[in-house]
Amino acid sequence: MNKERIPEAVIRRLPKYFRYLKEMEERGAVRVSSSKMSRDLGFNASQIRRDLNCFGGFGQQGYGYSVPKLRSEIARIMGLNREHTVAVIGAGNIGQALVSYDRFAREGFKVAAIFDVAPGRIGQEAGGQRIRPLSELEEFVKKTPVEIGVICTPQSAAQDTADLLVRLGFRGIWNFAPIDVQVPAGVSLENVHLNDSLYVLAYRLRAESSEI
Repeated sequence: MNKERIPEAVIRRLPKYFRYLKEMEERGAVRVSSSKMSRDLGFNASQIRRDLNCFGGFGQQGYGYSVPKLRSEIARIMGLNREHTVAVIGAGNIGQALVSYDRFAREGFKVAAIFDVAPGRIGQEAGGQRIRPLSELEEFVKKTPVEIGVICTPQSAAQDTADLLVRLGFRGIWNFAPIDVQVPAGVSLENVHLNDSLYVLAYRLRAESSEI
């Protein structure tokens, strides 16, 4: 598999396949066909087969896919078969909510620490973590390897925070600030805009009411 040849759209569908297979496995399902996946997920069956074939032949003709095996393979492909360490920068509402979300740990994403610059927040607790001053981040990552930095800062501080994370060797950045940050090649980046889904929903409500 050459990861550079995998279309971004295929990568974006992998989490949906993984969640679906995980739910199937929890219900005791042993195998599933691409036709059933198509009906349940709303994707074209041939599209599902093409997506999975990007990573190897997981199905058997006349049998379909082994649910446990395919879930395990997709977990491996996405890197979910090992633990990832996370540092959250910004202890506002979003930062504290993320630290308190215990499902991250169950999915293999361990929050190692949360940092902030506001004196009123430093020393307080969020999700069982003591909020540390951002000035301690560099020393912290020297002692505790951390892969992913989560930016939950105000917009004005987001790019500087991203630059700091890059300088400190973070390999992945998950940005919740309301601005797209820029990172150099070799650093994985996800800019998350929470309002975007609401904007799309508002458009659909307007379109369905024949206001356009």
